[in-house]
Amino acid sequence: MRVKGTVFKYGDNVDTDVIIPARYLNIADAEELASHAMEDIDTSFVQKARPGDIIVAGRNFGCGSSREHAPRVLKDSGISCIIASSFARIFYRNAINIGLPILESTEAAENIGIGNEVSVDFETGTIEDLSTGKSFQSQPFPKFIQDIIDNDGLFNSLKARAAEEKGATEGI
Repeated sequence: MRVKGTVFKYGDNVDTDVIIPARYLNIADAEELASHAMEDIDTSFVQKARPGDIIVAGRNFGCGSSREHAPRVLKDSGISCIIASSFARIFYRNAINIGLPILESTEAAENIGIGNEVSVDFETGTIEDLSTGKSFQSQPFPKFIQDIIDNDGLFNSLKARAAEEKGATEGI
């Protein structure tokens, strides 16, 4: 699987409270909640974000609380991938669980600029900055994580696996 999008760039220690401020967590509608994504760090994010866009950030992206809302609002805003030097572990797992691909690459995070066009190949872990012609390498996802992403989240991945196993046993 490959994605391509325009880059939004942020620094180190972007915490979940700026990804989605706590004052909005009582909003049940996903689209309305996503309309507040990143507003405390980037007031123009929601107006500029387009489906397929990519976030590039520094170290410790998603630190702070363990709320699943943070990766969810980014995905619901159209973000197709996040590339950072490192992620807070709970954010990392929450993102994978909802099928939002995230890759660690310090070199890419340091060298890709805001507004650049980037292509990411999840099978190989290759990150290409189409604006500069530079390529960077990240670890490709192991098969079980790629299955979660391909199925748009852990729950859907488990359902697909159960259906597959059921189909295999019915044929016996």
